[in-house]
Amino acid sequence: MTTLFLATTGGHLEQLNDLAARIPGTGPRLWVTHANEQSRSLLADREVEFVPYVRVRNVPDVLRCVPRAHRMWRRYGVTRAVSTGSGIALGYLPYLASRGVECHYVESVARVTGPSLTGRVLHHVPSIRRYTQHTRWSGPRWQFAGSVFDSYRAVAPGIADRCTGPVLRVVVSVGTAAEFPFTRLVRALIPILSPGGELARYTGRTVQVLWQTGCTPVESPAVTPVPFLPAHELAAALRSAHLVICHAGAGSVLGALAAGRHPVLAVRRSREGEAGDDHQSQLAAELARRGVATVLDPEEITAARLVATLDHDVDRPDSPPAFGLAS
Repeated sequence: MTTLFLATTGGHLEQLNDLAARIPGTGPRLWVTHANEQSRSLLADREVEFVPYVRVRNVPDVLRCVPRAHRMWRRYGVTRAVSTGSGIALGYLPYLASRGVECHYVESVARVTGPSLTGRVLHHVPSIRRYTQHTRWSGPRWQFAGSVFDSYRAVAPGIADRCTGPVLRVVVSVGTAAEFPFTRLVRALIPILSPGGELARYTGRTVQVLWQTGCTPVESPAVTPVPFLPAHELAAALRSAHLVICHAGAGSVLGALAAGRHPVLAVRRSREGEAGDDHQSQLAAELARRGVATVLDPEEITAARLVATLDHDVDRPDSPPAFGLAS
């Protein structure tokens, strides 16, 4: 069995990488995604086909995927396909399903109360098996086989206590979506995190910040932006960080949790042009309910509130449960 793993970059690819390791089965594996620092680094040791970016809600981009789907089906003998979206799934899964390929679509964990537009469209392709990562809306049409947040648990306050020494290391990650900058978060953090800023004064420590800014423009001389960081470098920075502040995107959250960090999450607002819809608020609320993150609007973030999260961490068993695909 040759399995094609398909996802756009960012959080969708992070989720698929997590779930793929938990899907039983042997045989060749082919990864299909877009090329950037994250995907090249994350998939460096795997068979990969990099394909053109599929823009949000762009029908011509979706249609241009079909000839490539045909070529890969013939060249690699694809017999199974698994995707976490987003729009790229529309260009590949229906065609592959029409060729008899066993197709599975796993809705993003960010969709807490119902499917995305991609999921709603694929709902009308009966041969595609569909999964939700939340039991609250699972049922005959959307199965629950697990979640990328399986087994993450909060470490009780007072146990972590890892903030010692003269330097306070901070990672800020605003995601990589090309269409939606998150200027509001960056502007709110500059006076808090800049050299000699509010956090430095509050703690009496030197504050070192890695700003992973994606497509968000940054003009302040107090910030050294890094638009995109290879996956292994970002993971290392997260593991060594005392504080992680990020948008409430699934990929950024997964990176923080995998590093054992309890992130401070800022939610993007559609009315501010920061997202296509407001699903991040649902994901943030779910993570806060689980006790593995703190949710603050950018305008609510202060040095005192950041310091209050320092004795919270996250733990996870070495072997999360299998993600069983339907037969």
